Amino acid sequence: MSPYITRFCKYMLTGGSTFLLDLCLLWLLTDVFGWYYLIAVATSFAVAITLNYWLARKFVFSTTLRGVGEGYAIFIGIALSGMAIVTGCMYVLVEYFGWGYFPARLAVASFTGLWNYLLNLYVNFKVEK
Repeated sequence: MSPYITRFCKYMLTGGSTFLLDLCLLWLLTDVFGWYYLIAVATSFAVAITLNYWLARKFVFSTTLRGVGEGYAIFIGIALSGMAIVTGCMYVLVEYFGWGYFPARLAVASFTGLWNYLLNLYVNFKVEK
């Protein structure tokens, strides 16, 4: 199997597992604790994306040439752009189209997942060839 496909599959597994954490936290914060859905989605996204960095660095981009501190700072910048996309799209889907927050989050996930992967692959991790 191509190393590019292997890397993408590993990213999908780590990203998928942290996305499940994101969804669980979103549900917990919104339905159990009564948080406003946009605050809950930003919080759950921030927690999940931090775990995603450590998993991606260890299992997906293990040959990165970038240091941990610098890599994490760039990763957070990329994650913040993803968070802006998530919260903005969710706001539009929930407030203007009447979707529930959970289906809206699922709909937005594939785009932001691919966005984060491509930016991390080409901008952040600088993997060895």
